[in-house]
Amino acid sequence: MAERMSGIQNALWADRPAWRVELPSGRCLDTARRVLVMGVLNVTPDSFSDGGRYFGHDVALRRARAMVAEGADILDIGGESTRPGSAGVSAEEEKRRVLPIIERIAAESGVPVSIDTQKAEVAEAALDAGAQIVNDVSALRSDSRMAALVAERGVPVCVMHMRGTPRTMQKSPAYAEVVGDVKRWLQERVAFALEAGIRREAILLDPGFGFGKTPQHNLELVRRLHEFHELGCAVLIGPSRKSTLGVVLNAESDARLYGTLAAVACAVMAGCHVVRVHDVKPALDVVLVCEAVRRGMEWSP
Repeated sequence: MAERMSGIQNALWADRPAWRVELPSGRCLDTARRVLVMGVLNVTPDSFSDGGRYFGHDVALRRARAMVAEGADILDIGGESTRPGSAGVSAEEEKRRVLPIIERIAAESGVPVSIDTQKAEVAEAALDAGAQIVNDVSALRSDSRMAALVAERGVPVCVMHMRGTPRTMQKSPAYAEVVGDVKRWLQERVAFALEAGIRREAILLDPGFGFGKTPQHNLELVRRLHEFHELGCAVLIGPSRKSTLGVVLNAESDARLYGTLAAVACAVMAGCHVVRVHDVKPALDVVLVCEAVRRGMEWSP
């Protein structure tokens, strides 16, 4: 029992390896003091949680500004839903949805913008519009031009684990051992990215909470998140409002805030570098308190 408790304590109080990366603008992402909060903005009619809520340039821009005011370190803007069972949209439609928002918020705010897309054409247009990070849920697999684009532009890239595609990923997901399987898969994607010329410090690894996993798989990934440090890259996780929390809480997506915050706290204590959330201010409060607890007597405001 003592060994088991020691293992759990190590997981929940894991050290967070240093991570610092310079963006093309000269601004740096740095987790020396605390975990960074990435705010989610889905400019779509069909995303699983907020689909349709910000589907319009005016309302989306107001939401982006609100997240900046709440303290977001990064804004992640996407124009194509990746909810389970979703179908894709054309690159032209995706660009129509996101580019006006990216142009405006990048021009008026110092907060770095991430483009959530699997298409190099969309990513390139977004980077031209002011985005400085690419978030590719396909882990550079969907578009053969994406890795070269990221390397050429010198921007950070989020590489996420997903079985299959959003349309198929939740059809009986199974693993021999979920953490080991996901780690090996991400290790291969890191090798691919490095071979393409992407800097190791520019790679963020996302184990894909909710993407091709059962609730038990997702919970195990959070519990053992510290093990992904072995891959030598920053770790990002996005548990916000996911269905696993709904299973645990017996709650619909709009009633999962407290569950999301609990998952964020666990992820911070397990040593993640970035949390991706819909509710920026509450998540930032959790991050700040967790960091204060982690530092103990060394903490100062």
